[in-house]
This record gives sequence, structure tokens and C-alpha cells, in this order.
Amino acid sequence: MTRIFLPINLEQIALNEKINLLCKKYTFLKKKSIGKSVLGKDIFALHLGNPRGCSLYAAAFHGSEHITTNIIMMWLEDICIALSQNSSVGKIDIARALFSKGIVIVPRVNPDGSDISIKGATACDKKARDIARMTNGHFETYNANFRGVDINHNFDAGWKELHNKEKKAGILGPAPGRFGGYSPESEPETKAICDLCRNSDIRQAFALHSQGRVIYWSFGKHLPERSRKIAELLSSESGYALDYPISLADGGGFKDWFIEKFDRPGFTIEIGKGKNPLPIETAQELYDEVKSMLTLSVIL
Repeated sequence: MTRIFLPINLEQIALNEKINLLCKKYTFLKKKSIGKSVLGKDIFALHLGNPRGCSLYAAAFHGSEHITTNIIMMWLEDICIALSQNSSVGKIDIARALFSKGIVIVPRVNPDGSDISIKGATACDKKARDIARMTNGHFETYNANFRGVDINHNFDAGWKELHNKEKKAGILGPAPGRFGGYSPESEPETKAICDLCRNSDIRQAFALHSQGRVIYWSFGKHLPERSRKIAELLSSESGYALDYPISLADGGGFKDWFIEKFDRPGFTIEIGKGKNPLPIETAQELYDEVKSMLTLSVIL
């Protein structure tokens, strides 16, 4: 069978084309735009199964972590194939699972940052010099959105405390990463995924990042029911360690906001190990590493 999603770098135009092909091939897969990036690129959500009680999977909050888009879309295509053939994904009867549960996938939260990391200066519009200066010419390491705001520092959960830590670290304004903006939820990309959660029945959320081979599963004193058990099962299935973020990685993130806002389980999965951006040639290997964990999470 010819696959639509393969381990190749996908700038936003190519990603959109492949999403359209997937939706055309599998008409049960539904697509909608939940918002636009600073540069006006659509941020898509893809839905399968029951619209109530959905698990949300969001990837590529950071530009240099665009490999997570490939991984989540390879998984989605495997699910679509299994549904069309009435087969399983690993050990999971996915059709049976999606009869009572649903999946929502946001394959790329940060389209502009991903394109800058993949394409370099040609994706920087009029800010090529500024971004080149910020990154010392290493566009591939860029994590922020087009305005230099780190989306995963821009959520309204411990934002003030994180902002103070950023200032102490000398991060005072737009940067290639770790600047959370001048106020929480200031960025259209942040608002898009927040609005999706506010307007949908999301029972648990998974944010895909790279790298570290760890799972973050709590936020401060907030520990929603089921969180520990789910985290332990995912860790056992994948071999990924359970961990707690520290310093500038603590607070301001999507997982933190989801847990605090809804008192429901939220997780950050740090896929792979190495230096971002992880080589795109490793996408298949990394997908094989997390495939069973992702599929198991649907039924938990």
C-alpha cells in the first residue's frame, strides 16, 4: 500500500496537501481549521470517532520539533488504514475503541516556526535578518512563533512565575525560544488550541515534543484523577521514564494549562533523544518506539 505520510520534512504547504489527500482517501476523517498562525497559515484539527470524550494529541509546538508532526500523522494514517480494513493497530481494535471514544489531532500547532526551522531564511518573511541574528544563522534550531514567542511558554498556567524566571535568565523579549510573550495567551497559535479545548469535550490531552524519552504528567499540586495510572501504563508500554519539569520548563505549557483549567489528565511526551531538530530519517524508528503507547492511550 502506498503511504501518504513518510519520514520526510514537510513544510506547511506540503503538509496541507497531504492532509487533504488523507481526508479524500478516508472520508470518515474530518478536518477543520481551528485558527491561523501569525503569518495566516491554517492550524488544522483532524477528528475520528465519537465527538464526545475525545483524546487530544497536539504536536510541533516548537519549530525545531517538527518531526513530531510526521510521527503523529504516521500514526493517524495507520489508524485510518485499520479502520478501512477492519483491522487493529497493534493490539488495539481501533474501530471498537472509537465507537465510544474519539481522537482529535492537531498535527502542527506552530506552522510558522516549523517552516522557519525546515526552510530557513525563505520562511522568515521580512524578519530574516532578525531571526538570523537571534539564531546565529542556525534557523533549524528556531522554536518560537513568527513573533519570537515560545508557544509552550504562553499558556495561562504559572505564566507569571515562569515570566519572572525568564527575566532572571536574561530572556527579556522576542527570542528563538523560551520567551513566553508579554501576556499569557497573547499568540494566535496559543488561542487556537485553547479555544479548541474550551469548545470541545476533551477528556485527556497529549502534547508531543522532542526530545528526552520522558513523560511529564503533573503540574504543581494539580493531580487529576486517573493521571498517575495512565502515566504508569504509558511508561510501561514505551519504556519512557516518568519525570517532572524543572526551571524554565516548568509552567506556561499546554499540558500545565489543560490540567489546571479542566482538572483532567494532561501529558507531555518527549519523543526520542538527541539534539533538536532530530534527523527526519529517524522518524520511522521513533514512531515505532511510541506507536503502541499512543494507541493504548486511546482506550485509557
